[in-house]
Amino acid sequence: MNPDGWVFIVDRKKDMINASGYKVWPREVEDVLAQHPAVRESAVVGVPDEKRGETVKAFVSLKPGATTTPEELIAHCKERMAAYKYPRVIELIDELPKTVTGKILRRELRG
Repeated sequence: MNPDGWVFIVDRKKDMINASGYKVWPREVEDVLAQHPAVRESAVVGVPDEKRGETVKAFVSLKPGATTTPEELIAHCKERMAAYKYPRVIELIDELPKTVTGKILRRELRG
């Protein structure tokens, strides 16, 4: 929301995650993950969850030479986000799938 009260959606509606009735925009989680010094890039998707309907899953690519664990990244997010937003699952991968123009292909990560 800007100072004049206008609200801008900066993500695709179909990418929104509905976790226990709460709305989570992947971009919010990705922005928090980007603050971690080991994270090069990330992509966040909703995955089916028996109790919550959907839950937050992050795919993270680390900077060259950097090390961290999924548990450390989850703790990093948990300290900086509302309880319903932080990722419950983080998968470390070498490269995120992208289009020829460099856009991350979330649909491939969901599959």
